[in-house]
Amino acid sequence: MSNGTHEFKKTVLIVSIDGLRADYLDRGLTPHLLDISRKGLRAKSMQPIFPTLTFPNHWSLMTGLFAESHGIVGNNFWDPRSKREFHYNQISSCWQPEWWLGEPMWETSERSGIVTANLMWPGPPKTMSGASSTYFIPWRDHVSLEEKLDNILSWVDMPLEKRPQLIMAYEPSLDQAGHKHGPMSGPVNETLAKVDIFANDLHTSLVARNLSDIVDIVFVSDHGMTDTSHPENIYIDDIIGKEGLDAIDHEDGWPAMGLRFKPTANAGHYLSLFLNASSSNPDKFDVYTHDTMPQRYHFVKNERIAPIYVVPRMGYVLTTREKGNVGMTKGNHGYDNKDPSMQAMFVAHGPFAAVTKALHSQKIASASSSSTGELAVKNKGWHSVADDVFVMDPFANVEIYNLVVKLLGVPEGKVAGTNGTEGFWDTYL
Repeated sequence: MSNGTHEFKKTVLIVSIDGLRADYLDRGLTPHLLDISRKGLRAKSMQPIFPTLTFPNHWSLMTGLFAESHGIVGNNFWDPRSKREFHYNQISSCWQPEWWLGEPMWETSERSGIVTANLMWPGPPKTMSGASSTYFIPWRDHVSLEEKLDNILSWVDMPLEKRPQLIMAYEPSLDQAGHKHGPMSGPVNETLAKVDIFANDLHTSLVARNLSDIVDIVFVSDHGMTDTSHPENIYIDDIIGKEGLDAIDHEDGWPAMGLRFKPTANAGHYLSLFLNASSSNPDKFDVYTHDTMPQRYHFVKNERIAPIYVVPRMGYVLTTREKGNVGMTKGNHGYDNKDPSMQAMFVAHGPFAAVTKALHSQKIASASSSSTGELAVKNKGWHSVADDVFVMDPFANVEIYNLVVKLLGVPEGKVAGTNGTEGFWDTYL
């Protein structure tokens, strides 16, 4: 008789819940995710890269690179070298491997002899090297969480020689609810509760297979969500006039705008108009060039990044008099990546998290005050987390690649270079 765990190799499941804002976990609607964060590991938040959009951030989670390094600088953008447009929702565009730079964790794993499975993770089925996951289920909208759970478990239950050790899964329903109804809405709360049930069902299924001490599960999100049900419009044609509007050759991204003017246009003149308007309205929007872009954005060193970027502040949107609020949704993201409403979540559990918890319990105990007996815990008073539960400080999502390959035991010589911090996970693993 056998429970089968001796036939399992190190296994990691990484699940992305699109649009799960970090503080959603403090609404009292996610008891399971909170429970595993107490037993495992949770960060106060995980900072997305700029721009805080789905495709750039999912590729950062896969590669450990900022947008300027991995090349996906927006959900839609113009490439001046190939003179083509990238569209996230057109397979004829977004499945072309030349758009996607860097090495995703599934390519690193496959090169190390690790079988991988990809359940709808945003990105291409193949990279420029021709690498692909062993198993790949392409994007399809309105797929139930129950079906996705069945997909994951069917891979877990495969015979040893076929079974994937790295499983990546993606779920967009919470992001869709946030866009349609706003982050504080009933439908978002209902979807959040369903996501928590899915997380619980996944954990329960692994326990039933005696795998809770074998399989690490990492829950992440790509970005947060802010309320845009009543935004204040910034009309760019009021700033640069109809002539300036007609002179725009390509417009990248939203709600921020990357602008390229036609070669015959006086781009410097229109930049001056934007800068003057921004200085007169400093609380409404910022205007950047490659020379003035905030260093923390890491958003300069790629020719796909437009030479002029207009970034609205929270509560504002960029539009034109003609467009107005047409197509505006009640919730959006894409704003400054340090804003609290843009922060993503990180929760993990499994054998690695249990060891991490034990290590930090020792540190907490050793830091106890001899006079008061109170625990010196840096998350004291942090939302719904008890004072004696360790919570990681916020960290950047470019660290996730190194976490996963480390959990899988990929040899250092086969790990790709990233924008993550060298040795970041040594504190926890």
